[in-house]
Amino acid sequence: MLKSPLLIKIGVLIGSVILLLLPLSMLKGLINERSQYRDDVKNSLEQSTSGPQKLLGPLIALPITEMISVQEGGKEVTKPSSFIHYYLPDDLVIDGNQQIETRHIGIYDGQVWSTAMKVRAVFNTGKFNEWRKPGFEIGKPFIVLAVGDSRGIGKVGKVTINDNALPEIEPGTGLASLKQGVHVNIPDSLYQDDQLNLAFSMELTGTGSFSVVPLGRMSQLSLTSDWPHPGFLGDFLPREREVSASGFKALWRSTWFANNINTTFEEGGDLYREINGLPAFSVTLETPADQYQLIDRAVKYAVLLIAMTFMAFFIFETLTATMMHPMQYLLVGMSLVMFYLVLLALSEHIGFNLAWLSASLVCALINGFYLQAVMKGWKRSLAFSAGLLTLDAVLWQLLRSQESALLLGAAVLLVVLTTVMFLTRHIDWYALSKRTPRLKPQVAEGDERERLWK
Repeated sequence: MLKSPLLIKIGVLIGSVILLLLPLSMLKGLINERSQYRDDVKNSLEQSTSGPQKLLGPLIALPITEMISVQEGGKEVTKPSSFIHYYLPDDLVIDGNQQIETRHIGIYDGQVWSTAMKVRAVFNTGKFNEWRKPGFEIGKPFIVLAVGDSRGIGKVGKVTINDNALPEIEPGTGLASLKQGVHVNIPDSLYQDDQLNLAFSMELTGTGSFSVVPLGRMSQLSLTSDWPHPGFLGDFLPREREVSASGFKALWRSTWFANNINTTFEEGGDLYREINGLPAFSVTLETPADQYQLIDRAVKYAVLLIAMTFMAFFIFETLTATMMHPMQYLLVGMSLVMFYLVLLALSEHIGFNLAWLSASLVCALINGFYLQAVMKGWKRSLAFSAGLLTLDAVLWQLLRSQESALLLGAAVLLVVLTTVMFLTRHIDWYALSKRTPRLKPQVAEGDERERLWK
């Protein structure tokens, strides 16, 4: 039984498939390497411009000094203790217009966005009086606006409070725990008012994500962009959004009832540690089709593609009594591995879809010419080439339709199994399993050295 030609043939084919896993694993490593190159380009673009931006503010920071009594050497001594108390806006409205610029570094692309914002905020200053009591000294309040990367801060327009222009805005937040941003002092003549209506404009540049922390009791962000592939991230999805080929529009709203941000600032604290954990309205620039991710997914189907091709050859051998050498199986299998390498190389220059079409045609053309000699006829070779093109088309559809990939894949396997069962329904597998003696060919002594296989 172990010497059955059928079992030996199946074992050789399984070994051939396992042998082809080596170049496939090398190909996966190459895909990861090229993907890393692309990520390095994005990182270098971020380092040379500015990174993801998370906008925190505007908020009012009020320096307070408290006189506390401590025991030193058995005596009670009064010492000052300073801290910052933060006041959040009752209403925060930000309108943004985002423009995208594509930067080319070698064969890779990266996107840099620039957002022109109009910021309006309303503060209730009546709470300032809660610190006007014995033992406390109030400093001069100032308005703080923190960002993720201060290199992206562009033009900042005049800051007005109750239609009064404030002094020039200063770099840095004025806070020891959070340095990247801007701040502006509030004149004594203004913070005495019961309500402060703050307004200013600002240009902010960055890469990757753009986020706004909804500090207000009622916060709203309206953003218009010319990028047609937004990715809405963060803790809040837009209440309204409209995405088209020319860009997108999105509107976010949130209140303290939903985010509890006000509790974070009640006791002051280290904003540098807290800013990354604060909920935010967020959007990022998505790549419409990541060819490396698609190719990596396609390589996962490579074993199935090779196995189905080998099965087709095996059925062909069984039905036509035409013998094919394992080396011929390996050569065809290597051509299928080359399909993915050609796909990877072309996708970096002409896009994934055109690269898939070109690689499929090249692979079918090579196998068509090769199989014409192996199968002793153009009709058979063209039929197998057409079959390869069909498998490539089905695989492409599997990659493009993630929602129905399982259903489509199950249907394909069912069709293949049904076809194999139909074609082999009259085959006597016991007869194929019997070992048939082979006559030893007569070779002249002078020709013994000319034999290729002994």
